[in-house]
Amino acid sequence: MRKSERHKPNVGVLESIIVVIIILIILGYLIIFSGQSPQVPLLISVVSLMLYGIIRGFNWDEVVGAIEEGIKPGVIPLMIFLLIGVLIATWIYLGTIPTIMYFGFKIISVKYFLPTVFIVCSLVGITCGSSFTTVSTMGIAFIGIGSALKINPGITAGAIISGAYFGANVSPLSGTTNLAAGVGEIDIYEHIKSLIWTDLPVWGVVLIGYTLLGFGHKDVSLEKITIMTQQLQNGFWISFWTVLPIILLLVLAWLKVPAVPSLAFGSFFAVIIGWLHRPIKLNTLAKYIMNGYVAKTGSKTMNVLLSKGGIDSMLSSLALIIFALSLGGLLIKFHIIGSLIDGLGQFINTAGKLVLMTAITCVGVNFLVGEQYLSVILPGESFKDSFDKMNLPRTRLTRTLNDAGAAVNSIIPWSVSGVFIQGALQVSPIQYIPYSFFPLLVPFFTVFVGFILEHKKRTLK
Repeated sequence: MRKSERHKPNVGVLESIIVVIIILIILGYLIIFSGQSPQVPLLISVVSLMLYGIIRGFNWDEVVGAIEEGIKPGVIPLMIFLLIGVLIATWIYLGTIPTIMYFGFKIISVKYFLPTVFIVCSLVGITCGSSFTTVSTMGIAFIGIGSALKINPGITAGAIISGAYFGANVSPLSGTTNLAAGVGEIDIYEHIKSLIWTDLPVWGVVLIGYTLLGFGHKDVSLEKITIMTQQLQNGFWISFWTVLPIILLLVLAWLKVPAVPSLAFGSFFAVIIGWLHRPIKLNTLAKYIMNGYVAKTGSKTMNVLLSKGGIDSMLSSLALIIFALSLGGLLIKFHIIGSLIDGLGQFINTAGKLVLMTAITCVGVNFLVGEQYLSVILPGESFKDSFDKMNLPRTRLTRTLNDAGAAVNSIIPWSVSGVFIQGALQVSPIQYIPYSFFPLLVPFFTVFVGFILEHKKRTLK
C-alpha cells in the first residue's frame, strides 16, 4: 500500500473532547493560575499534541505538514505585525501620535474620555475597515492620553478594542466582514444590513456603559494638562503635517490596497516627512525601526508612554502566534475540530439551536486555533447546509460568523488579535478583557436574536 493510501486514524467525538479539555487545562492553569506568558504553555500544548499524533498513528511528515498548514494563514498577519512595529516607531519619530495626544489633551474631558475613545475608534474602524490599524494608531494615542489622565489602561484598552472591532465588523472594507459574506455567498451590503439586529443595539449599550464608567473619574487639573502639552511640544513636532500619514492610510484603505503595502507606504511617508523636518543619521533611523523610538521629553512618564514600536517589540508576539497557529494546524489535521463540529451537529433541531451551535463553534475555533479567518471559515462551511435545510436566510449564518468569530478573536489572549493588542497597547489581557464590552456582549446578543427570531416565526405560524 502506498504512503498516500495509508489508512488514516479515526478520532471520535469523545476522544476529541478529552484532547481539547487537556489542552485547555494546560493553557488555563499555566496562563491564568500560574501567571505565565502564553508562549511556553502553547509550546507545551503543541509538543504534547505532536506526541499524541504520533501515538495515534500519524507519521512525522503528516505532523510537520500540519504545522506548516497551520502557519500558512498567519504569514500575512505576521508580516503585518512587523510592519506595525515599524509604523509605530516612525509615527512617533515624525510626531503623528504625539500630535493626536496633544490635541486630545486640549479637547477631551476626563468624564467623557471613554465614550469619546469608543466613538472615535468606531468611526476610524468603519472608515479604514481594519481593527489592527485603528488599534495601532488611534489606540496608542488614546492609551497615552488615558495613562496621563490616571485612567485605568485596561478600561481605555477595552474602549479602544470595542470601537475598533465594531467598526471592522460593520465596514464594507473589512477583510473579515467580506470573508463572512463570501462564505455565506451573499452580497456584502446585505450582510452588513443584517448586523443592524445585533451590532447596533450592542453598540448603544456599550456606549452607555463607557459613559457611566467615565462619570467615575475626576477631571485632571488644568495645570497638569498644560504641563503635559508643553512636554509634548518640547519633545516632538506638533503640526498638521504629522497627520498626513494617517490620511494616506485612510485613502489606501478606501482604494482597497492590501494591508502590507499600506503599512509600508505609511511608514515610508512618515520617514520622508520627518527627515525633511528634522534630518537624522541613517543609523539612528535604523535603530528606531529595529528597536523602537526612544522619547526624550524631560518627563519620565511621557518618555515611557512614547518609547515604543520597532521590529524587536513584535518578535515575542510573533513567537506566540506561530505556536498558536501550529496548535490549530495539528487540531485540524488530526480531525479533532472536525469531529467536534460533527458531534455538535447532532444536537441541532431548531433554528435557535443552529445559531447557538454555530456561535459556540466560532468561539471554540478562536480558543483552539486563535485565527479569526479560520473562526469564520470552518463554522461557516460546516453549518452552511444546515441553514439551507431549515430554510433560514444566509444572513443569519454570516451575522453569527462575524459576531462570534471575528469579534471574539480580540479577547482570546493567545489569538492573532489578542497577541497584537498586547504588543501594540502594552496592556495585559487580564486588564482589558473585562472592559472589552463589545466583543464580550455581541456573541450573546447574536444567539439571543437567533432564538427571538425563531419564536417570532413560530408565533406567526
